[in-house]
Amino acid sequence: MNDLSKKPASRDEVDEAGHDQRIDNYLAKRLKGVPKSLIYRMLRTGEVRVNSRRVDPGYRLQAGDVVRIPPIRQGQRPASAPVGGGPDLWQRVLYEDETVVAIDKPAGLAVHGGSGVSLGAIEALRCRRPELRFLELVHRLDKETSGVLLLAKKRAALTALHEQLRSGEVEKDYLALAKGRWRWRERRVLLPLNKYVTSTGERRVSVAEGGRISETRFTLEKAWDMASLLCARLLTGRTHQIRVHLAHLGHPIAGDDKYGDFAWNRDLARAGLKRMFLHAFRLEFRHPSSGKRLTIESPLPKELADFLRLLQEGVAPGSGSRHD
Repeated sequence: MNDLSKKPASRDEVDEAGHDQRIDNYLAKRLKGVPKSLIYRMLRTGEVRVNSRRVDPGYRLQAGDVVRIPPIRQGQRPASAPVGGGPDLWQRVLYEDETVVAIDKPAGLAVHGGSGVSLGAIEALRCRRPELRFLELVHRLDKETSGVLLLAKKRAALTALHEQLRSGEVEKDYLALAKGRWRWRERRVLLPLNKYVTSTGERRVSVAEGGRISETRFTLEKAWDMASLLCARLLTGRTHQIRVHLAHLGHPIAGDDKYGDFAWNRDLARAGLKRMFLHAFRLEFRHPSSGKRLTIESPLPKELADFLRLLQEGVAPGSGSRHD
């Protein structure tokens, strides 16, 4: 076994590509295969230092910073190995140019590693295209949500797109199948949301006074006796926002294993719906280089389209008389 204590620490000088990047994200990219828990421990104990000083995980690197990284064994998987047995995400590109790339993220894949997930979408994409010096998530999708996921290939593009997100210029539309008959053609939901951690360590969100204000606009697409297909436009981007809004209103999303109707979910699974019915089908933003509005769309995955067909044929839980 190699004696790591005899190996010298490496010292990385941060270039423009790493400027303004959080140190924890920088290390996750630099130390592929190393658990996030170990990265945070090295920061906490001072084994990782920036300019000979301890920093917390939220420290943003500056061009010219020198990062000390101790010797560590990295359990990397081969670049050719698909993540989680899934597809090569570069085969799921919806749009790509020299500045941004959008992929069609499948359900069941986390957008980044950590919390028991060794590799996520961002790590898989970097692993396949090591020549890209910069590749970062512009936004996130829940693990069980499919659809359009946008990434920036340049630091300036990431900064510009984050500013658009903060100013509300980015339009994000989702399709969700909710339990029950939706009573409104269109409804704007404004509720305060609070994040918390359960006794088992799971992240959850609830409607709570004093929480962060969140807003979603729901539009009815189709309705059946016991289920409704909704278009949800995020006007803010809180964790689990659509899921919590609909559950709070008494219309939980089909297949939602955190906030859903678990008995209904079991019936849906027996009928063929094995995942949460939430899909990010459309993203519109101003291109960070050209300034032109760009719309990217993802078709409804086959398993969701097939389940809608069962509803329309009246052979799935929640079906019955259709109301458009």
